[in-house]
Amino acid sequence: MSDALTELEASVHADLAMIAHPGAAWLEPKTGPDGKPALDVLVVGAGQSGIAIGLGLMRSRVSNILLLDKAEEGKEGPWLTYARMPTLRSPKDYTGPDLDIPSLTYQSWHEARFGEESWQRLGLIPREHWAEYLLWLRRTIGLPVRNSCELLEIAPASDGLLAARVKRADVAETLYARKIVLATGQEGMGGWMIPEQLRELPASSVATVADDIDFENLRGKRVAVIGAGASAFDNAATALEAGAAEVHLLCRRAQIQVIQPYRWLTFRGFLRHLSDLDDAWRWRFMRKVLEMREGFPQPTYDRCARHANFTLHEGAPLEAARQTAGGLELQTPRGAIAADFVICGTGIDMSFAGRGELAKCAGNIATWADRYEPPENQRNARLGRFPYLADDYAFTERVPGETPWISDIHLFAIASTMSFGPSGSSINAMTTAIPKLVHGLTRGLFRADIEQHWASLSAYDVPQAVVARPARKIEESR
Repeated sequence: MSDALTELEASVHADLAMIAHPGAAWLEPKTGPDGKPALDVLVVGAGQSGIAIGLGLMRSRVSNILLLDKAEEGKEGPWLTYARMPTLRSPKDYTGPDLDIPSLTYQSWHEARFGEESWQRLGLIPREHWAEYLLWLRRTIGLPVRNSCELLEIAPASDGLLAARVKRADVAETLYARKIVLATGQEGMGGWMIPEQLRELPASSVATVADDIDFENLRGKRVAVIGAGASAFDNAATALEAGAAEVHLLCRRAQIQVIQPYRWLTFRGFLRHLSDLDDAWRWRFMRKVLEMREGFPQPTYDRCARHANFTLHEGAPLEAARQTAGGLELQTPRGAIAADFVICGTGIDMSFAGRGELAKCAGNIATWADRYEPPENQRNARLGRFPYLADDYAFTERVPGETPWISDIHLFAIASTMSFGPSGSSINAMTTAIPKLVHGLTRGLFRADIEQHWASLSAYDVPQAVVARPARKIEESR
């Protein structure tokens, strides 16, 4: 480790010590049904969101926590797996998991790692450097993380606890916690969508943008990419760079989306207070943003357009697909497209039933469709399937009283978007969203123990000072 990085870590520890007020421990330990100590908060996901949540909790003196991640150490999140862009798309000066602590920012780490001049020259952050920074951040803070550990199921337990069934190296165990946060990023509450027209094709011929695709195997082949968002372009570019013979990108819109609504909404008022609005305004704003979808920056487009064998098909939604003797045939309003392999960049759908960890409550998780009926001209069935979350990011019940325990499961992922805006999977919203989530978690923990806190106050008898009373002189009357 460089001297500069060692000095930065010392600065981090000094900064955290300086802002440690108030430092008093305030949560009484609880015991699970197995007789072992229960966690106060279990965070599922140790990527950028999980790390920031852990930091926020520890600063709030909630230290009896554990982060789980099904990936091996260093592979959390998409950065070294299915993220196929050279750099992050967010501007380099956006703060995020540092929670506005200067010594924890990416800039501080980058300057310590590569020098101040390197930071000045830097355009956008390389994704490999972002992954390295996140790992440094979690280690420097000292977060407890258990990698290669998958959440299997959440169920209610006694004494207001939740039981989390987890598996690591084929060994299953149950962890008990007062609160569970699902910080699952892009995966959210559903699965990556494969259009219905492609579902009868051989599985070896179709993938989503999140799959482990062998791009070298696509050398010399014809590739079709469904969708025109940034991830679709990233996968098209990766196929081109791997030597694909042809790459066709199918955009259902008449024109590709080049406006990035997330740049407009990156201001404190929107990020902090969208969730304070009534349902009509929240629906109106997020429908506008999500129906526009995310645009892509110029370098993302140029990465594809520089290849003569790249073809963009606008106004070409997929209508049908079939296997032929020569490969695959995709039918669009603009004609048929021949391909050997199809990559779906069509996003993620909300499907609670498809999440095994929610099997015991999936049918009773309230959605936006359960809670709000928009005007006729604003309806959108896909957005109606998003979960309708409480003000602390907790699930709410579709039928009150059937699964009251889900109010202690808090969702911080892309599926939080309709309720809170771009908070659960976007760097730009972390400095406002994480404090809101942590505030909700600590509020719930405090309220649950209110009788204990009252008893503690009632019994509090620690004197602040010792008063010495001088002996009174009494004159004797003579």
